Amino acid sequence: MHIDELIAHAKQHINTPQQVPFLSIPKSWGQGRTVFGGISTALIYTAIKECIASGRVLRSLNTNFIGPLAFDTPFTIEVEVLREGRSATQVIGKAIQNDKVCVMSQACFGVARDSKVNVRNTQHHGMLAPKKRSYIPQIPKVVPNFIQHFELAKHDGGWPFTGKKTSHLHGWMRFKEPPECITDGHLIAMLDSWPPTLLQLIRWPAPISTMSWSIEFIHPHADIQPTDWFAYQASTRQAADGYGHTEANVWDSHGELVAISRQVVAIFD
Repeated sequence: MHIDELIAHAKQHINTPQQVPFLSIPKSWGQGRTVFGGISTALIYTAIKECIASGRVLRSLNTNFIGPLAFDTPFTIEVEVLREGRSATQVIGKAIQNDKVCVMSQACFGVARDSKVNVRNTQHHGMLAPKKRSYIPQIPKVVPNFIQHFELAKHDGGWPFTGKKTSHLHGWMRFKEPPECITDGHLIAMLDSWPPTLLQLIRWPAPISTMSWSIEFIHPHADIQPTDWFAYQASTRQAADGYGHTEANVWDSHGELVAISRQVVAIFD
């Protein structure tokens, strides 16, 4: 199922009664025993966005993955507006399955205001865009199903389970089947498509789980085409005792920074 279909359904199933089934997410968007975190977060954001007044853009999104969200199983999305002020709106959204909260996001939207403070990002990635497509083979129990929806072209760092001494990943990403347009919801899903930086340090498959995910969005956005590549550079800030802290910068095809992503992950090696 294409991401545009899932997003369209998310707009129609906000705060529906528990007995009204939400479209279940197919196994093709699976990640181990749970739904790919990027798509579940993107759908919660999509439902949240439907409750936001026009002119307010997403500034930050904080997501906690509380429990597995099973694929091929109905769930609902509940949205609650915590506060709507003159400049900002704070909202929470929950993915609820079998009467349990599986994923919860808190989003902050803000209007653009006149300000004398104007500091432009000066950090650039320095990578050349790939000239050809890059495919990752679907290896059962090693490569998650959701990868089939993305193209990832690695520039530096290591793939999972290769026993590298590096703990960073640099490269490019885009949808394999381009959506009709690129929204913040599409960008959220794409941001999570890369494997965690820590997996390249080990030589054998091991489970890893994102506990919390924080994204900051940079506005305004330049016009983005659905087939554009996005540059991605992720690094590990620290890892010990089975937990790691990673952060990533994402640039559009114009070289403009569009998002800053941070994750806390648990690894069971």
